Amino acid sequence: MRTRHLRPTSRRSSGQRHSIGATALAALVLVGCASGPPVAQTPPRAPSSFTVPGLEKPAEVLIDRWGVPHLYAGTLYDAFVAQGFIAARDRLWQMDLWRKRGLGEMAKDFGPAWIESDRAARAVLYRGDMYREWLAYGSDAKRVAEAFTAGVNAYVAQVRAQPALLPKEFALLGYQPSPWSAEDVVRIRHHGLTLNFSSEIDRARAFCAGGQGIKADWLRRELDPPVTPKVPVGLDPCTIPAAELRAAYLRATEPPRFTKENTRLAGAATASALLPPGSAEAAARSAEEAQERQQQQALQGDPTAAYGSNNWVIAPKLTASGRPILANDPHRAHGAPSLRYMAHLSAPGMDAIGAGEPFLPGLSIGHNGTIAFGLTRFYMDQEDLYVYQLNPRNPNEYRYQGRWEPMTRVTERIAVRGESAPREVVNTFTRHGPVLLAEPGKRRAFALRAAWLEPGMAPYFGSMDYMRAQNWDQFRAAMNRWGAPGENQVYADRNGNVGWIPGGLTPIRPNWDGLMPVPGDGRYEWSGFRNGDELPSEFNPARGYVVTANENNIPPDHPAAKKGIGYEWSDGARSRRLKELFEKKAASGSRFTLEDSERMQNDIVATPAQRLLKLLAGLRSDDARTAAGLRLLQGWDGTMDRDSAAAALYEVWSAKTLRAAVLKAGAGEAAASLAAPGDNTRMLLLLENPFGWVSDAQRDALLLETLPPAMQELTAKLGPDMAAWKWGALHRAEFRHPLGGVVDAATRKKLEVGDWPMSGSAFTPMAASYRANDYKLTSGASFRMVLDVGNWDASRAINTPGQSGDSDSPHYRDLAPLWLEGRYVPLVYSRGAVERETVERIRLTPSLP
Repeated sequence: MRTRHLRPTSRRSSGQRHSIGATALAALVLVGCASGPPVAQTPPRAPSSFTVPGLEKPAEVLIDRWGVPHLYAGTLYDAFVAQGFIAARDRLWQMDLWRKRGLGEMAKDFGPAWIESDRAARAVLYRGDMYREWLAYGSDAKRVAEAFTAGVNAYVAQVRAQPALLPKEFALLGYQPSPWSAEDVVRIRHHGLTLNFSSEIDRARAFCAGGQGIKADWLRRELDPPVTPKVPVGLDPCTIPAAELRAAYLRATEPPRFTKENTRLAGAATASALLPPGSAEAAARSAEEAQERQQQQALQGDPTAAYGSNNWVIAPKLTASGRPILANDPHRAHGAPSLRYMAHLSAPGMDAIGAGEPFLPGLSIGHNGTIAFGLTRFYMDQEDLYVYQLNPRNPNEYRYQGRWEPMTRVTERIAVRGESAPREVVNTFTRHGPVLLAEPGKRRAFALRAAWLEPGMAPYFGSMDYMRAQNWDQFRAAMNRWGAPGENQVYADRNGNVGWIPGGLTPIRPNWDGLMPVPGDGRYEWSGFRNGDELPSEFNPARGYVVTANENNIPPDHPAAKKGIGYEWSDGARSRRLKELFEKKAASGSRFTLEDSERMQNDIVATPAQRLLKLLAGLRSDDARTAAGLRLLQGWDGTMDRDSAAAALYEVWSAKTLRAAVLKAGAGEAAASLAAPGDNTRMLLLLENPFGWVSDAQRDALLLETLPPAMQELTAKLGPDMAAWKWGALHRAEFRHPLGGVVDAATRKKLEVGDWPMSGSAFTPMAASYRANDYKLTSGASFRMVLDVGNWDASRAINTPGQSGDSDSPHYRDLAPLWLEGRYVPLVYSRGAVERETVERIRLTPSLP
């Protein structure tokens, strides 16, 4: 059987060549390949010119053939004005939706169905002192945000004056973009990959069930370092309303979900069955939706364990060029338009290129000509769920330190489309944070305490500080001020130095571990936050490289390992595979190249599969169908190739039928649902070492008995011929648009991108998580970057599906086929290289005084 562990970046098999379709192949021909310039030039466009209020001096924007804007400004802050203007030109509807959702202004343009989500969104806005907020990021953070939003507003004014420029989503929904203020950039906090709150809910629910529930919780989520959760004194875990709390948390933090029930297209009849906000019917529907998500998660696996990123840095002594290599591929939810936005900001005092998010100034991943930087999530625990006893005589008071303390009530005035006067709703807050759910009849309330609601915690905005650092000391100082989300940053500079440092605001919990809800009566209080210097870091390590992939990478002998920084990390499969590749390469004595990093970012070997295959090695079956499935898996090496029949069988078997059986065997029939979604590592540990929960014979029987149901599903979906099965026939790369579910089929086809066979899985370095019901891609590498530190023009990157948010633009979907094939485009940096790749010029001029 053919063995292929690393996806090639410069060639494809004939089967792969035909699998992505003629349209995608045409895009490949036009756009180019990883190791050289495109084979066909994109014709240049005529220069265009815009007047931009807020600019001090003229600026020029060169758009390269991949849609990346290179912004050349006359002053430092003009670069951010230009960035805001061009980002809005490319992504205005996406940016406007982010702002609208974050500020709780959806009902203003979309109607009364959004009132409750608006109220919830406003509950998690930053409400503290803005002076302290701006100072937390650096001396010029406010000025940068003002410059960026001035650029955004200049483009908003442009489209209002020229309706032909308005993105089609505004026309579909019948509204206009709103102007921004600088405070919007930092007050919105919901986009920072919030974590742990839902896990606390699930753990309490499991512990309520007693011994079998505790077993279920062990199977539900790996804890590292190992710790035995304990029910906090004063908490009754059976009082936690899991579905209602989860729904309330999602209303406050998740992206907007457009449905035919809550969205009316312009010119359409009134949307049907819009439920009154706050009604029993609305609450019931929210609970049902949360339950559906939980059931979906149970089938797919824990998304917080699958989300993450890879990054690494390699010292000059190990590279073929004698220069450092820095690589990063952050993994996030996929969609159209792309989450990431690439840009180049060049001005006096700054010359930085890389990627960020379109609604934020600056860059969080990239280089500035002197240093390079790349991030992955560092899963510190920044959230807690507090439970309160309410005063029976006054439900707006809660018990705290032996007395009744009043909640703070804030009346929100929410404008509603189609209504002449704003609706008034109320948010309540305890000393710990926003109340997400109150049950006055049961005399209980529940609030979120989150480090990301503290000053200086706007997600990713701290990159404004480190993106301009010039050496390790400045970079380290910036990371010590970093707030949210928790991040691993790898570092390299032109002098050959490499390093790693995590950052994030870490609560100190003096008397509990943060793994379960706690009473809000004063017994469980944070005693401040840890100093950034308490976290580990490395500078020029002797091994010559650093790799992170969201695993617990706090060394066991480091003092921080015993300080409860966090216990719930991403699955360690990606980290193990990458470290295996690095160790093997370093031991061989051969030097690392950029191509090696590209191959490792696109590696599709699943180490969990290899572990399960060892358990199958000696098994046999008298049933012909089961025996055929065994032979298919026993002859496989764990490579999740899209053309592999074994990969298809393994994924359906391990993620569905086997996992469900393991949860029942380990936790018992009654408690199995409490173990959902089931932790992949814990499933493997139980199978490898049953430690009395099941016998070895029961384990072997379980492995065999769960194969036929998986084969039956594959037969139903792909036909009876096992040789014709392909993982990519199930696992499809499709980039969905937020409005895809509410528009007609023709519009959906224009807004959504791709339906291509996809390799990989949630547990391969090339992360590719999927929806359980249809195996369509949901998350993975939103952006990939490999930097030749010092020889910057040799660096490479890829975004997906494209740079533009305009579905009529050639840059809306042009990068997706390249990304799918593990290819890259040059990340050109020097002015000469940029000029050679330029296809469009835009002149930005200040408005007259």
